[in-house]
Amino acid sequence: MNETIEYIPCKTIVSSTKNKYWFATDFNMNIYRGCSHGCIYCDSRSECYRDDTFYRVKVKENALKVIENDIKNKRVKGIVGTGSMSDPYNPLEEKLELTREALKLLDSYGYGVAIATKSPLITRDIDIIKSISTHSPVLIKMTITTTDDKLSQKIEPNIDISSKRFAALKELADNDIYSGILFMPVLPFITDTVENVETLVEKATESKVKFIYPGFGMTLRDRQRLYYYEKLDELFPGIKEQYKRTYGNQYSCGTKQAKMLFQNLVLACDKNSILYKMGEIITAYQKAYEIEQLSLF
Repeated sequence: MNETIEYIPCKTIVSSTKNKYWFATDFNMNIYRGCSHGCIYCDSRSECYRDDTFYRVKVKENALKVIENDIKNKRVKGIVGTGSMSDPYNPLEEKLELTREALKLLDSYGYGVAIATKSPLITRDIDIIKSISTHSPVLIKMTITTTDDKLSQKIEPNIDISSKRFAALKELADNDIYSGILFMPVLPFITDTVENVETLVEKATESKVKFIYPGFGMTLRDRQRLYYYEKLDELFPGIKEQYKRTYGNQYSCGTKQAKMLFQNLVLACDKNSILYKMGEIITAYQKAYEIEQLSLF
C-alpha cells in the first residue's frame, strides 16, 4: 500500500453514462484514479488517458461529500456503475473505506449499483450491497482472465489469484447477490485455449455465478503496446514475435480462435444455465429487482 496517500481535486464524481449498452448503468462513479494491480495487458497505460502515474492509486478529494452532492441533486435515480477506470477495491480501500461509505450513500438515496472489480475485498461490503438490493438492482462483475493461479500471478501480479476470486463469487452468490464474470481480456497465444474456457465455466458453475461475459482478444496501442511486449519477452519468450506477425500495429487484437472458443463457451454455459449475452444479463439482474418489489406489495 502507498505510505503517502495522494489526493487529487475533483468537481464531480457521479456522472451520466454516454452509452447504456454496457450493463445498462445510468451513471459512472470512480472514487480513485489509477490502479496498482499491475496487469500486464491494461489499456490504461495508453497515452490517451493522460495519466503517467496510473500505476499509483490516487484519491479524489472530499470524495464522499462530492458524491452526496452529485446524487442528491439528480432528478432521476438509477444504477451507478463503478470500476470502469480504477478498481473500487484497490489496496487503499481496505484502509480508507471510501467505496464502502459511497455504497452507504447510494443505499440511503435509493440508487442501484453495478460494481466491476478483481478483488475479493468486495465481500467485506456484502451487508450494504444486500441492503441496496432490497430497493434497487445490484450487479457484481468479477474479472477473471484465467483459471490457472500461477498464470494469473504472472499477468496480474498485484491482485489476488483467480481461485480467491472464485471463492469471493461463491460468497456473494450464497448471499443472493447477482454476480458474474467478466472473461476479458482473453490474451492471444496465452489464455485463448479451450481448456481455459471450459475450466472457467466449470469453476463458475461451482461458484454459482449467473453470467459470464467474454471478450476474446485485447487492445494494444502506443506505450501500452511497448510495455506489454517488454513483459512478453520477460514472461513468455518468443510470443512477442507471434503478436507482431499476426497483428502488426493493429489496435484491436482479437484472438484468431474467437469463433471456436465462443462456441465452446456457449455450449458449456447453456449446459449449466449461465447467461453470456448482454441483453439477457441486463434483463435478468433488473428482473430480479422487479420480482423483489412485487413480493413486497
